[in-house]
Order: sequence, then structure tokens, then C-alpha cells
Amino acid sequence: MIEFRDVHKWYGDYHALRGINATIREGEFFSLLGPSGCGKTTLLRTIAGFEGISEGVVLLDGRDMADVPANKRPTNMVFQSYAIFPHLTVAENVGFGLRRQRLPKAELAGKVEEALTMVGLRGFGARAAHALSGGQRQRVALARALILKPKVLLLDEPLSALDKKMREQMQVELIRLQRQVGITFILVTHDQEEALVMSDRIAVMFEGQIAQLSDAETLYRRPNSRKVADFIGTMNFLPATVLNESDAVVEVEAEGFGRLSFGADQVADDGDAGTAIGFRPEILTLLYEGQAWGDREVSAVVEEVVYYGDMTYYDVRIDGSSKTVRLSARNVFGRPVFDRGVRVRVGWNPGALILFR
Repeated sequence: MIEFRDVHKWYGDYHALRGINATIREGEFFSLLGPSGCGKTTLLRTIAGFEGISEGVVLLDGRDMADVPANKRPTNMVFQSYAIFPHLTVAENVGFGLRRQRLPKAELAGKVEEALTMVGLRGFGARAAHALSGGQRQRVALARALILKPKVLLLDEPLSALDKKMREQMQVELIRLQRQVGITFILVTHDQEEALVMSDRIAVMFEGQIAQLSDAETLYRRPNSRKVADFIGTMNFLPATVLNESDAVVEVEAEGFGRLSFGADQVADDGDAGTAIGFRPEILTLLYEGQAWGDREVSAVVEEVVYYGDMTYYDVRIDGSSKTVRLSARNVFGRPVFDRGVRVRVGWNPGALILFR
């Protein structure tokens, strides 16, 4: 549906987009993820036509968008602020974009009610827009965008103003809605969890470039660099030294873990200085009485405990290591929560480790 070919954008001397090459498939939920100032919103606005590009090509459904103004593109956008007109009713807000089509009143009312039903607001048409909750305003903005039946819906951090519970509810609603209408959704967000939950594929951006573009599971389990690994969720790093290397296997001596072997699919040659092993908190397992993991077991001391109800996160210092690492444990009924200072045994899965060098 969308293709970027070597896209650059300058604002004076500032290089905002630096050679973007990517494709976004028809009917997928695609996310642009990255910290503030990385270029994700600028890239979204080049699709909408709100920003021109300095070099390169943006294709939408096979057509070069160079000379196509924003109001002629088959896209619509839901803004972070929702941009709801407070002096209009819900129905007037949703039907605003259809005014130019001069539809008969009955037909317009039918389309508005259909759009409101789609977003779970059936019967809300007569309500004043200023009387809506944040989640309801977000739904009105979605209905107003979808009523025009765009080929691509652009979402510029649409959930950032909602509280945590409402945000999680709306994430599920957006997934359901995207599947229902079947069009391409492109989401801009700096929330890693939001991107992982909602997206078919994610482009992680830093400093105007795409660092990695893949599905959520690959980004989480096999990041291609320490920068991506550190940005997506929580990743532990421990220093390591390469001992032997072949095309198939790299052997290292890792701080606290000893001698380890990595297959080619576990190695990320990201060019950063130094060598380190990386692993997620859930890869480490607290071993209780009667559990034994043989040579995949190390001893550690608990230095910090953070209790979340369903989960407890422990910062532990593994024997032979100068750094603390974080592990997570599900709080199953009857399982004790360890205190600080307690010595514990920790098991680990070698297939879930990553070697960065």
C-alpha cells in the first residue's frame, strides 16, 4: 500500500529523515516506534501530505504522491488532540467531512449512525461533543476519519491522553476495528508496549532512520542491536569476551555465566563498542527447593524487590558479576516473595540469550 524509496527530509540544516526505505502492506496494522524527535511523526505526515520531502519517493497504492495535495490523498488522520469541534454534536462532528458531498439528510444520517456503531457509540449522535469522556472523544475522532472510507488511516499517538486502563481497552478496540474495516492502519507511538500489543509489524526509529523493521515477536526476542534491545522492553546486558569463532558458532566467556556458545541466529553484529550477552527478565528463573538446572544454574543475591501483584521483579547480583540484572517471577499461589539480601539460585535458558558485538 505504501512504499518509501530513499526518503530524506531537511528542515534547514536539520536532517529529520535520513534515507528511509520501507514498505507497508495493504491491510496491516503498522507502527512507527521511537523516542521523541526520532522522525516518526514527520514520516507519518509525509504520507498524509502535510509535509513535503526533500529527496526520494513516497508511493501510495502504486502512485507517486509528489504532486498530490493532502485533501486528494486516500488517507485520513486521527490526531493526538482528537480535534473535536466542541460546539457541534457528535453526529455533526462525525459527518463533517461528508458536507461537501451534499448527501440527502437521510443518507447522511445513516452513514453517521453506521460509523458510530462501528466504534461502539450507537445512539450518541445527539450528544454534545464537549460532554464526552476522553475515550468517547477518541472514538468520535475515529468515526469521523473512517466515515470517508480512506485506504489508509493514520494515527498520531491517539491514546496518549487516556489513563492506563482506558488506553489498554482502546488498544483492543483499535485492533478489533482494524480487522473489521480491513484497511491499513499506521500508528505513531513512543510506547513500546502499545506497539507490541497492536502491530503486525513495527519500524523502530532513531535519529531519522529505521533501525529495525519486523514483527513484534522478532523485535522482542531477536533485536538486531543493543539500541533496539534496550528500547524495546527491559534487556539485561553482561560483558563477555570472545574465545573462539566459526561460521556456525561463537564461544564467549560471559561475566557471571562462564563459557557460552551462540549459534549464528543468536548473534547481533551491531557495531557497538565491546561484546555483551543480552537477555530478558523472564529468561531467568528463580529456583525453589527441589528444582535443579544443572550447568544452567548460577547463585545470586537479591538486591531489590518490586512487587506488582501478579508479578515480582527482582534485581539480583550474580556471583562473579559486577552488575545487577533484573529477573521476573509470576506470583503463583503459595510461592514466597523473597526479601532483599536473600541468596537465591537462578536458572537460565541458553537458547534465549543474545550475543551483541
